[in-house]
Amino acid sequence: MDIPVIDLSPYLSVAVEANGDGDVATMSTELVELCREVSRLLRETGALLVKDPRCTVEDNDQFLDMMEKYFERPKEFKLLQERPNLHYQVGVTPEGVEVPRSLVDEEMQEKLKAMPKKSQPTLPSGPDTKWRYLWRVGPRPSNTRFQELYLEPVIPDGFPEWKDTMDSWGYKMISAIEVVAEMAAIGFGLPKDAFTSLMKQGPHLVAPTGSDLARHGQEGTVFAGYHYDLNFLTIHGRSRFPGLNIWLRNGQKVEVKVPVGCLLVQTGKQSSLFSLHRVHMQIEWLTAEDCLAGMHEVVVTSRTINEIKLASEQNRSLWRVSSTLFAHIASDAVLKPLGHFAESPLASKYPPICGGEFVEQELGIKFRGNKGGS
Repeated sequence: MDIPVIDLSPYLSVAVEANGDGDVATMSTELVELCREVSRLLRETGALLVKDPRCTVEDNDQFLDMMEKYFERPKEFKLLQERPNLHYQVGVTPEGVEVPRSLVDEEMQEKLKAMPKKSQPTLPSGPDTKWRYLWRVGPRPSNTRFQELYLEPVIPDGFPEWKDTMDSWGYKMISAIEVVAEMAAIGFGLPKDAFTSLMKQGPHLVAPTGSDLARHGQEGTVFAGYHYDLNFLTIHGRSRFPGLNIWLRNGQKVEVKVPVGCLLVQTGKQSSLFSLHRVHMQIEWLTAEDCLAGMHEVVVTSRTINEIKLASEQNRSLWRVSSTLFAHIASDAVLKPLGHFAESPLASKYPPICGGEFVEQELGIKFRGNKGGS
């Protein structure tokens, strides 16, 4: 299946104004239909390919080049940026730490085995074999109950470009995902700022992963086991190696191919390290299951093997890097079904809860403190 690419340029070129009832006053019929296509794709596939003229191929390459250089450094160097005492919420998370739910949940394993063979995910034999780096990006609230907003960033020695590169690519991806969130809101029949107003000053994370294809490049190796996420929306630049599979709402398994110059938006990407129970993603909560959390995995496929051979011949890096950003609802904002979704028969399953409490509940980590800060 080819997921259609949504060009954000028409939306960006129009000054969109919404009245108090959420009716969009100045949009053309074609643009409204484009917004409905965005919401339809998020609802039916849990994934969306977008082209944003503000996010260039050169921007993505600059980020990938830096992260390849970082992940290629010795393990002993990378462990200097590890912060297990902070629950890996900043700095590096080594391979073998993140545990996919499909590895430990026997009930889920039985459900997966009952799926049609061609739709089954690759069951992991152990924890994920990828590394991850977490870098918080975006403005912080001056006063909040959640201490995770105060964690100091971790900058590895020998990378003078680190902060500028992380922040530049992070802000550009946030800008793209905010446009997608506005278009989705319009497509869902909500005010255009229904989602973005809740995202302001959220604990957004640039969260690239690194997978060593020289060591783990055998077909069937699982880098990220079958999972879904707790954050609102996730956006990725194009990786230099394929391997991402997603599951549509109808259960169909699809290998995603991201065209050059495009970004992939998903209804989540794994950000829970140890949560082993049912996770409701934030967009699922806000729409009372009209838009469900998207299931996905990253594995070495035959296409990955072909790209490994080509990269080896061209003397390119054999680290598979994902340029990922997790967009969150603000920690002190309230999650609850919005607008007409509040009238859904399923709305009672989603009682109001602060975004920060929601994350705490799923991660089993306390972030709340007694003072504000920035």
